[in-house]
Order: sequence, then C-alpha cells, then structure tokens
Amino acid sequence: MTGPRHADRPPHTEPAAVDALEVAPGRTREAVEGWIPELASEADLREALEKAFDYRGDVTLTTKDGKKLEGYIFDRVSGQTLASSFVRVLPKDSGSRVKISYAEIAALAFTGRDTAAGKSWEAWVRKYWEKKSSGERDLSLQPESLD
Repeated sequence: MTGPRHADRPPHTEPAAVDALEVAPGRTREAVEGWIPELASEADLREALEKAFDYRGDVTLTTKDGKKLEGYIFDRVSGQTLASSFVRVLPKDSGSRVKISYAEIAALAFTGRDTAAGKSWEAWVRKYWEKKSSGERDLSLQPESLD
C-alpha cells in the first residue's frame, strides 16, 4: 500500500537499492594496542596524539617533568603551536578531567586494551543471523558487554 507522495521525500526504494546508494568508504583503524611511538619531531607527536584520540582504549602520557597519567583521551585541540594544542584525558583512577598541553608531553604509550577491537557492526550482524538461523530464541538487540 502506498500513501500520498510528498514532493520533499523520495519514493519508496527497496533496501538493497538504498544500501547501494549509501555505501561510503570507512576509515581503516590501525592496530596500535601496545605501541610506543617515537616522538622525535613535532609531526611525530601530533600524528601519535591523533591516533591516541581515535584509539578506544587507555593511553599513558608521560610529561616532561616525569609524571605519568593513564587514561582515555576524549578530546583534543590542535593549535598552531604545541603550546596552544592540548588533549583532554579522563584518568583511569579518577573521575576528574585533565587538560595537558602537547608541549608538556614527553612520551606516549598505547597501554590499555582496545575495547572495541573485533566488535564491528558487520561481526555483530553475522553473529545475530547465525544465532537466528540455528533456531535460538529470545534474541535481543541489546549490545554485548565490552569486558
């Protein structure tokens, strides 16, 4: 049954045709868990911090005064200089947020487990359909625990 056609809406399209139209290349994620990048230049530091921002686990930052901070980088601002650039971190052992200038960072290590590794949408859908086709009942659309 089709309803009235609206000028601002496209006509109904079959899902397969919609999928073909909505395919966009994804961003490839690098396996950086356990990586300790060498920060020999400003460009190295900026690139490593961008990867740390995209990382879905904890990192450990060592500041130039020797302090270490382990936590999740949830925000960053890349300014013209290292002094005007910063990351914001949720420390592992504290609920307070910490802001650290790029200029203060001496070392970076990807120390935490990548909590989303292997948990792609495609993997979830494949597992769902395997369970459904095997006759499993009470399937839920609730996500699995990341632990």
